[in-house]
Amino acid sequence: MGNNLLSAKATLPVYDRNKLVPRIVHLGFGAFHRAHQGVYADIQAAEHSSDWGYYEVNLIGGEQQIADLKQQDNLYTVAEMSANAWTARVVGVVKKALHVELDGLETVLTAMCEPQIAIVSLTITEKGYFHSPATGQLMLDHPMIVADLNNPHQPKTAVGVIIEALARRKAAGLPAFTVMSCDNMPENGQVIRDVVTCYAHAIDVELEKWIVENVTFPSTMVDRIVPAVTADTLDKIEQLTGVRDPAGVACEPFRQWVIEDSFVAGRPEWEKAGAELVSNVLPYEEMKLRMLNGSHSFLAYLGYLAGYQHINDCMEDENYLRAARELMLQEQAPTLKVQGVDLQGYADRLIARYSNPALRHRTWQIAMDGSQKLPQRMLDSVRWHLVHDSRFDLLALSVAGWMRYVGGVDEQGQAIDVNDPLLPIIQNVVQNSNEGEDRVQALLAIDAIFGRELPQVERFKTKVTEAYLALLANGAKATVAKYAAKLK
Repeated sequence: MGNNLLSAKATLPVYDRNKLVPRIVHLGFGAFHRAHQGVYADIQAAEHSSDWGYYEVNLIGGEQQIADLKQQDNLYTVAEMSANAWTARVVGVVKKALHVELDGLETVLTAMCEPQIAIVSLTITEKGYFHSPATGQLMLDHPMIVADLNNPHQPKTAVGVIIEALARRKAAGLPAFTVMSCDNMPENGQVIRDVVTCYAHAIDVELEKWIVENVTFPSTMVDRIVPAVTADTLDKIEQLTGVRDPAGVACEPFRQWVIEDSFVAGRPEWEKAGAELVSNVLPYEEMKLRMLNGSHSFLAYLGYLAGYQHINDCMEDENYLRAARELMLQEQAPTLKVQGVDLQGYADRLIARYSNPALRHRTWQIAMDGSQKLPQRMLDSVRWHLVHDSRFDLLALSVAGWMRYVGGVDEQGQAIDVNDPLLPIIQNVVQNSNEGEDRVQALLAIDAIFGRELPQVERFKTKVTEAYLALLANGAKATVAKYAAKLK
């Protein structure tokens, strides 16, 4: 199959793949990583004679992705979709693909302990860190963390696996590696540093000390819209390249990567492939989380409720388009610390990206894991507005949209397939509260999402309740239209 891909009508890896050295272990071989970090590495190898290669690892789920990749000599296709053309590239930087279930934990840990491994990077989604979005602390009482702490040499979580690999490297006198999160969280480096040191502290204080002294955790900001792969996507890639590639992925042409330049064992020259290396990622991360991810969540909940299946469908409704743009510029942009960025231009580019008809990014996909996303995408901005006594109507409507969505029944009375790590807690609250104001109060009382203080603020409670009752009475489409009319 690998040879088939090398005859595909696409940009092919013309570099000598045998000369690549596996220096990065990546945990979380999903669609986003394939379309983002994999492409940067491929461009570096193809155009700048970089020899940095990857070991790809899936720990939980994704067995099929790894099996497909192995079948194809570790090659896969990335198609870029714009309204007028699709282009494809076959990525060749993967040296080995591993899955704990297929290859065994020992094989994965051995790979992570090879002396030349310089970086372990992660795309495991917010919930894979087992940190509480409200407090930022490692959830020491989570059953998976409890299981790993009781059996630290046979870990199942990413944090546990990283610590066991570091412990083995320390014992063998090998240098540490850098741990780099590429997930969508503010100060993602700080998040992984906190959960790693907290976990290490719980099992071995000496190891914790060694990690603090020898490991860095650079923060990153990643951006590229990568819809979940469907059969339709794979059909289109096959039409484009002439080859069936079950590991293929499609994405928008735009890509961005901002990286805190803090690495203990060297790094690739990512800047040659267009990445920005900076000393502080946080302002960029906040900009993206609030303006892009925040407006994405707004469109996901309120779009889904209105019957819009995809983000580009929302963009065809002028009220949704206006509300999303105003949310970015009037309610998110003022809260940002970023300097020297044209935020109006950024908002315009985001709207253009959302409007790309080829992407078909499902509102349901973006709506997943809301409990993990609301705190950084919405609630931090709400807190800023409360301090500055400014308007946050659209943020309140976003929170109300999430509440309506997790109620689990849409405006036509159909069940909503709510996907969230806190689902049992959310469902319990929904089942034990009356529809309306009572439901809003009950959901606001979930500490893990809203914290303790915010639900006590009368102005916040009132705004969210008002928006929620409007959604109940008039539906999402009419409510967004009404809010948009006030913006004129």
